[in-house]
Amino acid sequence: MLPDREPLRLGWHCKCPKCGQGDLYKPGITMDLRDKCEICGLDLSKNDSADGPAVFLIFILGFALVPSALILDAWIEPPLWVHTLLWGVIAIGATIGMLRPLKAYIIALQYKHRATDWE
Repeated sequence: MLPDREPLRLGWHCKCPKCGQGDLYKPGITMDLRDKCEICGLDLSKNDSADGPAVFLIFILGFALVPSALILDAWIEPPLWVHTLLWGVIAIGATIGMLRPLKAYIIALQYKHRATDWE
């Protein structure tokens, strides 16, 4: 049986978990959710993602970046300042790039599995 990919698609595109068309976030580079979906009127203020997306992101990036840094150090032994610059930029860029879709994914999962909490 294939997994349900709808929450993943909604999360990647940051769309409303009910209609799949309305934008989840306010315009601009912000983590602020809209008060309600402009298409279907779903009250988005009832979401409860809290710090979950940030915690998941810490685990995902920690699992990916620490071994990568150790492997790079074993292969080419760059100076410490190279590690600091390289992994700092990668960690900040990945965090900024992944936080919005991950939060949208968590919201889509919550809506899918606990839709009655939103009504």
